[in-house]
Amino acid sequence: MSAREWIGKDFYRELGVSSDASQEEIKKAYRKLARENHPDANPGNTEAEQKFKAVSEAYGVLSDPEKRKEYDEARRLFGTGGAGGFGFPGGGGTGGAGGFDLGDIFGQGAASGGFGGLGDMLGNLFGRRGGGGATAARGQRGADVETDVRIGFAEAVKGATLPLRLSSPATCGTCGGNGARPGTQPRVCPTCAGVGLVNRSQGAFSFSEPCQDCRGRGSIIDDPCPECLGEGVSTRTRTLTVRIPAGVDDGQRIRLAGQGEPGRGGATAGDLYVRVHVNPDPVFGRSGNDLTITVPVEFSELALGTTITVPTLESKVSLRVPAGTANGRVLRVRGKGIVKRDGTQGDLLVTLQVAIPAKLDGKAKAALEKYADTVAKHDPRPEITALLRDRGA
Repeated sequence: MSAREWIGKDFYRELGVSSDASQEEIKKAYRKLARENHPDANPGNTEAEQKFKAVSEAYGVLSDPEKRKEYDEARRLFGTGGAGGFGFPGGGGTGGAGGFDLGDIFGQGAASGGFGGLGDMLGNLFGRRGGGGATAARGQRGADVETDVRIGFAEAVKGATLPLRLSSPATCGTCGGNGARPGTQPRVCPTCAGVGLVNRSQGAFSFSEPCQDCRGRGSIIDDPCPECLGEGVSTRTRTLTVRIPAGVDDGQRIRLAGQGEPGRGGATAGDLYVRVHVNPDPVFGRSGNDLTITVPVEFSELALGTTITVPTLESKVSLRVPAGTANGRVLRVRGKGIVKRDGTQGDLLVTLQVAIPAKLDGKAKAALEKYADTVAKHDPRPEITALLRDRGA
């Protein structure tokens, strides 16, 4: 894709966000659109598939701070119009004496330095380097892809290996990515001799621009692949194995390098980001690398002291409760939490909570009333009693 074609696209509009949107807003918009238009959710829907590819392309640029900066700068310099004028004086076409063609200034510099620095600045974004001489066209790195998985609480704590079924753009399996029908090969473009750029003069200046015959690829496909129509990329379903590390947090992303969309023109593939969602556990909670659990106890157990049995993720432990332990106290069982990356473990935090019976039978009620009479002279809230006394209550 030429520089003119890329800048002519409005990636912000594709994602439905403003040009000053934060990275989080861009990510949120992409995830929503990708889910809505995913091929798995819209089988046979060509329009949804094209939208899925468009938002993936837009996210591939806007999610990369460096690419986004270059894209924004190019839009600021050349305007955001269609692929023809880009805001240049008289720039309504592909060149001529009336104005500048956008392609004119992306290549090598003029005789006195000219636009060489500008070509360098845009090189990464548009797939080739600036500078003097005829430089070879450079491929475009594949866009990053993001998907979601949901796992159980125990799997998040201990780690797991999961199969991941993914439908996304990938190297075409029919042509192997070269875009040509099997049994044929792309041929070197005779216009640019495989460079992807052509030189032309305008007055005293000489410029390079993407070759119109091969669209900057350096090769021409006479008989396109029937599956990918010459793009070298097609949407297919593949199964990957993703390893979830022990101690993964809810919402954490795992990066699988090179498993995103394939690059074009021999460039590297993008990355796959797997966002992990952890189901809550009915018994355990989590605080950093510590596991948490709330254990109901009787009032008598706190007052007199006792030993209770507490479950861990893998077994159980016995825990001594000292006499006179306050309700809500947290006891720590060391080394029974989540494994950290350095090999150490967090702890199990046990919160003791008095269980109040909804009803008492006659014997229990009588015993409790006797206890109440015994401790009637004991004031459990002396500070409050003193305050009420001062206020004449």
